Amino acid sequence: MQEWLDKIESSDSLDTLEQIRIDILGKKGILTAEFARMKDVPNEEKKEFAQNLNKQKTAVNSAIDSKKTILMALALDQKLKAELLDVTKFSTTNGTVGATHPVADTMEKITSYFQNLNFSVEEGPLVEDDFHNFEALNLPKFHPARDMQDTFYCNDGKLLRTHTSPVQIRTMMNSKPPIRMIAPGTVFRRDFDITHTPMFNQIEGLVVDKEDQISFANLKHVMVEFLQHMFGDIDVRFRPSFFPFTEPSAEVDISCIFCKDASTGKSCGCRVCSHTGWLEVLGCGIVDENVFKAVGYEKVSGYAFGLGIERFAMLIHKIGDLRSLFESDIRLLEQFKGSAK
Repeated sequence: MQEWLDKIESSDSLDTLEQIRIDILGKKGILTAEFARMKDVPNEEKKEFAQNLNKQKTAVNSAIDSKKTILMALALDQKLKAELLDVTKFSTTNGTVGATHPVADTMEKITSYFQNLNFSVEEGPLVEDDFHNFEALNLPKFHPARDMQDTFYCNDGKLLRTHTSPVQIRTMMNSKPPIRMIAPGTVFRRDFDITHTPMFNQIEGLVVDKEDQISFANLKHVMVEFLQHMFGDIDVRFRPSFFPFTEPSAEVDISCIFCKDASTGKSCGCRVCSHTGWLEVLGCGIVDENVFKAVGYEKVSGYAFGLGIERFAMLIHKIGDLRSLFESDIRLLEQFKGSAK
């Protein structure tokens, strides 16, 4: 008995202690074999024999538990010492330089541009109601244009906003013209492929002033200046389009930055632009009168525009697959270390 206790006490590792436990209490252990002998012990001696074995088993278990606690504490202490960091040691040469995520970087560039034009930055809830997300934007129930937005609905009738336009509605309902605002933020749609994700980021802008103070010419000037600021020396064209909340509406293209001929300055067509020489980048238009009626505005005019941040990030940084922006691959970020601000 004492020999076992001495071995337990002298064990210097958890592995050694476990082996001792197996040798004594395992299926083929010394004490287990003694318990097996009980069938051969005379009946009058069995009680005393069993009591003695149980006493030894209790003593062994107690000694093992006590030693295990000590060894675990010792192992933890050794691990902490091995992993100890000396925070007083700082090197400016061995450290790695971080980088801003291309989506965040693009969002910051666009936001800063419009802030410099005296646009305020407005925010709103991610979970919206039908009125702010659809009806106030000239999309009444059963309107066919709702099919353009694959919406995530909640059980209580709420929904995940499909665009940041509800922020424009909330801003107009809480303030009076003139308004110059942008609404950057996350939006959600049920779509997923190389150019679409269920969650993405938008910036939408709104300008409202007195009646006849805002024209499509104002909108066109701001959009052309903005796109040339973001992409450099490019051509910009406006194509007639349809959006329920603006009329007239337009989609805006820029000359393809991937196949631009250095000698002529023109885009000659490539796979990225489907050999058209043009890339679609945003939508815009003059705010529809029904939108102003929904928020109680009278005798005003305005324009609105909207763009996808990921789309701009892909074009600026020449990223081929939209999904790579969300896959947390550190190799993607490492490419942008040189542009960290």
